[in-house]
Amino acid sequence: MKAKLKIMPGNKKGWIQVVEAFVAILLITGVLLVVLNKRYIQDEDPSTKIYETESGILKSIQIDDVSRSYVLNQSSLPVNWSDIPSGIKNKIQLQKPSYLDCQARICEINNECLGQLTSDKSIYAKSTFISAESSLYSPRQLKIFCWEK
Repeated sequence: MKAKLKIMPGNKKGWIQVVEAFVAILLITGVLLVVLNKRYIQDEDPSTKIYETESGILKSIQIDDVSRSYVLNQSSLPVNWSDIPSGIKNKIQLQKPSYLDCQARICEINNECLGQLTSDKSIYAKSTFISAESSLYSPRQLKIFCWEK
């Protein structure tokens, strides 16, 4: 007599539970891969993080009376990075993360305030308006340029 080869033994309930568990594992793995892929794509683009850093630096200069005075008291415009007052330079250098290089420029309000930077990397620029202090109205534009090292 020949024995018949059975693909599914007598207990079919057990096999159905095995298939259900396998499908559940596949679904969980698929969801994890989608979530991790979205996170990886977001981490790949540094522009959001760099713009937030630049905004924070500019905001701190904008609300500090001493820094505002440094910006507003510049007479010959535009002021390039080499001529920026040391108080502004130090504030930028202390607040920027170690993975960035940054420079700034002070210009008139209606000026495009383009930086004189040459880099093969992406340069991210952000500007703020500094208008007056208690004794002086001399509106200026402070623009910061940052790039990854």
